[in-house]
Amino acid sequence: MTSTSTAAPAAVRRGAWLTDLPVLLVAVVWGGSYLAAKDIATADTVIAVLVLRFGMVLPVLAVVGWRRLRALDAAQWRGAGLLGLVLSGIFLLETYGVVHTSATNAGLIISLTMIVTPLAEAAVTRTRPPGSFVAAAGLSVTGVVLLTRNGGFTAPSAGDLLMLLAALARTVHVLAMARIKAVREADPLSLTTVQLGGAVVVFAVLAAAPGTGAAPWTAAAAFGPREWAVLLFLSVFCTLGAFFVQMWAVRRTSPSRVSLLLGTEPLWAAAAGVAIGGEYLGTAGVLGAVLVLTGTTWGRRAADGRGRAVESTARPGS
Repeated sequence: MTSTSTAAPAAVRRGAWLTDLPVLLVAVVWGGSYLAAKDIATADTVIAVLVLRFGMVLPVLAVVGWRRLRALDAAQWRGAGLLGLVLSGIFLLETYGVVHTSATNAGLIISLTMIVTPLAEAAVTRTRPPGSFVAAAGLSVTGVVLLTRNGGFTAPSAGDLLMLLAALARTVHVLAMARIKAVREADPLSLTTVQLGGAVVVFAVLAAAPGTGAAPWTAAAAFGPREWAVLLFLSVFCTLGAFFVQMWAVRRTSPSRVSLLLGTEPLWAAAAGVAIGGEYLGTAGVLGAVLVLTGTTWGRRAADGRGRAVESTARPGS
């Protein structure tokens, strides 16, 4: 009896770990995506790289989810298409941003989305966020200031500001997904496919416009084996694989647990930037990075705790 009872929790822990590990690997590859994008893209090839990156995975998503795509109604297509426009803005800001700043800064600044989104939601719903969350937000902002100062009294770089705008755009994307009723009822795979399709259309139109940099086929022709390997990493692992792992994991564990694991992304971005990219933070930068990670983790837990409390209060019979 004793051996059976102790074996069951051990099996549960092994099962949880087998689910957590792929999600943690998604956070790792996402953290490495900033350094990869910085390595492959230049100011002249950002749009071309985005066309190639998402154009490679879009057909796979469309084929896999073809039946569910056909089931979308007109309102869902419109909502997903609108989200695709926002998504294109996010990727443009992120990719141009990482070209003009360090991969470490990019990953840490974009993590402010976890702080900005609940604050924006509180403003929209006219509710007051808990004091612990406000304190966590202040800690994160202080960390970003130290991080982008690079140890001196200088203004943040253009790339830092672009990453901050990308964090704000991510917030708009999250709030729009939550408030567009047709989108909330859509199949996740179909929603992602339409959004990426809309984003690719935007990138293709921009690529065809004069003065927007190298054409996708020109950039592709100039790629060597190393550049193609990086592009495949961004397309297959950071986009296609990450999406399917999330879908798989959410069915086997809680969304909160998935979110917590994916929230380690900025830590891996900093690790990749320093260990692989040879980036140097300095004392102020290290302190800023610690404050950002602490603030976002604290803020996420405060927001999750408030959400659970509201849910518990609203549940019938509680």
